[in-house]
Amino acid sequence: MDRRQQKTRDAIFKAFGVLLAQKSFSKITVQDIIDEANIGRTTFYDHFETKDYLLKEMCADLFAHVFSDKLSAEGTHDFSLITGNPRAMVTHILYHLLDDERNILGMLTNESNELFLGFFREYLSELIADHMLNGLELRGKRVPDDFLVNHISSSFVGMIQWWSRNGLKQSPEEMSEYFMAVIAPSI
Repeated sequence: MDRRQQKTRDAIFKAFGVLLAQKSFSKITVQDIIDEANIGRTTFYDHFETKDYLLKEMCADLFAHVFSDKLSAEGTHDFSLITGNPRAMVTHILYHLLDDERNILGMLTNESNELFLGFFREYLSELIADHMLNGLELRGKRVPDDFLVNHISSSFVGMIQWWSRNGLKQSPEEMSEYFMAVIAPSI
C-alpha cells in the first residue's frame, strides 16, 4: 500500500472512530463516514466493501499492535526490554487505551459497543490463552482453559469499564496491579 492510500485509510479509520464514540454502529451510515473523513464514496469503496468490513479491518489494524507479544518503546511507555511478562502486557494495553489515539476507550465503553467489544475480546482471549494459561488448576479442580480465558477476558473488560466510569484516575501500572491481583488465584 502506498503512502497516499495509507493516509486515506487512516483518515477513514479516524473518522469511523469519532463516529463510533458518538453513536451506535447501527446508526452510522457510509455517508456519515465519507462526510467525516472528507472523501468520496468511490474512495471509501476502493478501501472497504462495507462498514462491517471497515470495523473488522480497523480492529485488526488497531489490535495487531496493542496485543502484540513483541512490545516496543513508545512515546508514553517502554516495555521493549520485558518479554513474557503478563503484567507488562496488561500495562502496555492499558497505556494504549489511555493514550486514546484512536478513541479505543470510547469505543469500548460506548453503550453500543458490542461489535467492537467482540473483536477486542477475540484478541484479548488469544493473548490470555497464549501467555497466561499453562494447564493451570483452580482450587484443586481442573478448570477448562476456555472457561478461564472467558473469565479473565470478562474481568479485563469490566476493569476497563470501571476505570473509564471512574475518570481514569489510576495509572496503567496501578490498574495492571489490581487486575493481576484479582486474576492471580485463577492463573
